[in-house]
Formats: sequence, structure tokens, C-alpha cells
Amino acid sequence: MNASQKNLVTLLAATVVAGGLGLYAYFGVMKPEEEEVQRKQAEATLFPVNAPEAGGTDGGAPPALRFTWVSVELPHSKTEMELQEGVWRVTSPVSALAEKTQVDNLIGELAAAKFKATIEENPTDADLERYGLKPPRATVTARAYVPDAQGGGKDDPSRQHSVTFYLGIENRFDGTAYLRREGDPRVYSAGGALRFALQKTTAEWRDRQVFPLEESSLLRIEVKASRNAFTLERATTDKPWQLTQPLALRAAPQRVARMVSDLRFRRILSFPRPEEGEEKARKAMEQPLVDATFVPKIGTPLRLRLAEVPLAGAKQTFAMTEWGSEVMLGVVDRGTINDLDVPPLDFKDKKVLAVQARDVRGLIVHPAAGGETLTLVKVPDTQRWEVEAPLHGLAREFKVASLLNSLEKLEAAAITEANPKNWARYGISDTSRGVSLMDGGGQLIARLRIGNPVKGNPQRVWARGSSEDVLELDKSALDALPLTLTDLLDAGPAANSAP
Repeated sequence: MNASQKNLVTLLAATVVAGGLGLYAYFGVMKPEEEEVQRKQAEATLFPVNAPEAGGTDGGAPPALRFTWVSVELPHSKTEMELQEGVWRVTSPVSALAEKTQVDNLIGELAAAKFKATIEENPTDADLERYGLKPPRATVTARAYVPDAQGGGKDDPSRQHSVTFYLGIENRFDGTAYLRREGDPRVYSAGGALRFALQKTTAEWRDRQVFPLEESSLLRIEVKASRNAFTLERATTDKPWQLTQPLALRAAPQRVARMVSDLRFRRILSFPRPEEGEEKARKAMEQPLVDATFVPKIGTPLRLRLAEVPLAGAKQTFAMTEWGSEVMLGVVDRGTINDLDVPPLDFKDKKVLAVQARDVRGLIVHPAAGGETLTLVKVPDTQRWEVEAPLHGLAREFKVASLLNSLEKLEAAAITEANPKNWARYGISDTSRGVSLMDGGGQLIARLRIGNPVKGNPQRVWARGSSEDVLELDKSALDALPLTLTDLLDAGPAANSAP
């Protein structure tokens, strides 16, 4: 072996020794140190998930926990909740949908909860009493799993985790809460948000939405109430609503949407206990004040019944929602009845004039008795308007445009009567004050006639528009219309006296 070969062998040997030392340094020193850091980080969290069997991402951090079951036990209430088919449900002591916002808040706090400090390493019974941990203010057990790369692992024991912890009193100095984990003797402090998130009774964990459907999902609404009954239908969800009972007419879409929206905002105020009138409430549902059925495009119909029950010397309004296998009974606001006990005519389109502003080429303002008629015409092939009577001159174009747009959008506040036999009783005749709208050939296309003030409501007046209905209009809406010569005549140099 020559000198060059000896040098090469020596270099290779040194490389092998150096590599061995490097591996020893990593696996013998650095690797245990990394594992110890991860172990301490896991100990600092409420849910220790960095155990070897939990796995982790390429960056070392484990995937987010997916919770499947939670039990919250307070001194006088214990509630168990489970994630079933992607929806959280209360499973004990009752079977009901859970309030999603409340559960999501709790799950978020459980996943993020960390110990701020170790208060006692080996507390005595006296210490535990002092921290409110003997007995605890709350006992919580939660189950979760760490998903694999495909999101599975729910049934893999190596990925499942369960933690039970006990909550004590609040540290009024910094707002933290004292906490102890099962199997760990130490007393910790944790953020106060966790304490607020879990201190709720079973009733507070339950979903309280009386009506969960969207108007856009419905095809049929049938209501039988103490004063009114009606049926609304449409062929598909993109078609307009039709009132089919007790009379047939096209329904105002915004009125149907408002009724459903009002229902969606209703919440159960309280859930009755058997000894607090639950049986009475269920009995009252056999003859309810309101019995409504809602048929969605997809899924089963929803039935909503409302009844009043005398309890403790006062009437309380109860709602019972039945949707598939879900049944919910609770006290609601009295206004929920008014949401559905609606006169059928309320659904009639309340647009006063069947006209589009762009089609109008002339208008006449009919005054009250003794006033002068005001006539305006649009100059052909222009956007200009002229006043023809009682003076001649250019009109204020923006005022005319405002008037026409307001008349096109004008809606009645209510419908008093359909097809009345006697319009005169409402102060409405062919000579009533109002506005006439004409097309380019001078033909009448719409007319508004204004009658007497509504009896019992002087802020409204009766009126007649394009339909054969007695309408109620708000005086404030009429007063805002520019209907006088002063409003409409341009007082500039172009204005001149009558010819």
C-alpha cells in the first residue's frame, strides 16, 4: 500500500468515526432533548396529544383535535353531548339538538386551553377545598381523536384521547380559574374563558331556534289560526309565491319572506319541566291557536303549533316544533302567534299602481276641492318635461323623476277591503284628489285616488290604485310626494306665464 492509499483509508476511517459521533449526538442527546420539550409542551396543554402514538405533521405539530363527546357536570346539572353525523346533540338527560354556537365555543376553548401556571405540586385536602376543587365546581370529560392524513382515525385507539378535569373557583386577582386533571395531583391555573364556556345547564346547551328553515327552501306554507287561515304555494323555489286559499292571487314575495324571517328570529325562552306544566302544554297542542305546516323542497315537512296555557295565574305561550324525529316544546314570546295569524289579504301585493316610470309620458295632479289641476307632459324624443297648466313652463326634471319613481314604488300599509260595493263610504270617487298617469297617446295607464282618513288611525288615508281594493296609505308617504306647482315648475328664466 503506497502513501496515497494510506491517506485515503485514514480519511474514510475518520469520516466514519465523525458520522458515528454525529448520530450519537443526535439520537443520544439532541433527540431526547426534543422529546422532552414536546413532553413539557404537551403537559402545558389541557389535552396532551403529542404522545408518540398520536403522530404529527411534517413540521412536528399534531393535526387539530376533533372532539366527539363531552360531558359537563355542575353541582345541580349534568349534560352529555355527542357529535352525530356532523351535528352536535344533547344525549342526556334529554335528546335534543345542541346550540351550535355554545358547543363550538366550548370545543374551541378545550382545544386551545393551556395551563398558565402550576399552583400546587402536591395539594392537601385543605388546599383543594381552598381552590374550590373539593368538591369541584364542574367536572368535565371530553373525548377527541387526532385525524390521520386522510381525516380518519376516529376508531383508531392510538389516535383517541380522553381527558377528565375538575374546575375550581375563580382567582379574582387575575381572572384565571383553578383546575386539576384526573390522574395528575397538581393544581393549575387556566384562562377564565374556559370557565365561562362550560358553566351552563342542560337547558342552556340546547338549541332554542323555534323555526330553522329558510324561506328560499320552501314550496308550501299552510296555516290554520284562530282568526285566519291561508295556504301559500309555488311550483319551484325560483317561482313566485301564490296565495291559493282562501282566494287565489299572486302573493307579495317580500311579505312571505318577512313572515318566515320573523319566525327564524324566535327563540325558546324556557323549557318546561314535567312539574312546571309540560303535560298541560302538550295537552293544549291538541287544540292549538296556530297549526302551521311548512313543506321544504328537500326533506320532511315541519309542523309548528302554538298554544296558550295558564300557569301560575298567568297565560304563557308555548310552541311545539316537530321536524322528522325532532320534537321541541318551550315557552315563546306572545308575538310568535301574530307572526302566523295573518289576514290572507296581507299577502296580496300592496303595490299601489301597476305602472313603470319609464312608460309615463304625461301626468295630471288632481287637487282637493277648490284647487287648480296641474298638468305635465314629456317633450317627445327628449328627457324634458313641461308644465302645461295652470302655467306654462319647463318642469324640474329631477322632481318629476322623483315623483314618478315614488309612485312606481308606492306600497299600501294595509288592505281594508277587496272589491268593495260602495267606494263612497271611504271618500273615494272619480273626482277624488290624486294623480293620473298617461302614456304617449294620452291614454290613462294608472290613477291614484285618495279618500278619507282611516277611522281610528288618522295617520293613514284610504285610497284606490290599480287594483279593486281599498288601500290604506301612510299620510307621511303622500306628504313626501312633490305634487304642487311650486315643487314641479322650474322658476328659472325658461318659465313663463300661461299662453
